[in-house]
Amino acid sequence: MSQKFDQQITFLHADDLQKSRDFYTNILRLPLVRDQGTCLIFAVNDKAYLGFCEHIEKVPVGRNIILTLVSDSVDDWYKWLVSKQCEIVDPPKYNSRYHIYHFFFKDPDGYWIEIQRFDEPLTSK
Repeated sequence: MSQKFDQQITFLHADDLQKSRDFYTNILRLPLVRDQGTCLIFAVNDKAYLGFCEHIEKVPVGRNIILTLVSDSVDDWYKWLVSKQCEIVDPPKYNSRYHIYHFFFKDPDGYWIEIQRFDEPLTSK
């Protein structure tokens, strides 16, 4: 089968949709593309989305789920998030095992978010 998917959405639990809305629109600057009342869907880019819903079962916080956002501007994001007083787990550093430059921080629900840059960008074939 050679068909590809048109879009991708990852849905996670949110304790407080307003806190999620504020964080993902004001801090991460992701556009809210759909408010379904009990779920919010944010665009990461034109084909990938993050959704947060009140009715989805909560996953234990920590490194059980890691949302990774890929950007060439890792240091700029780090400075921005520090200025917004986000909970930073680690400052940016190079990881030679995976050939990435990255850091972790937490969202209002305690999900770990990683911003990373690959030495060799991902491509689909």
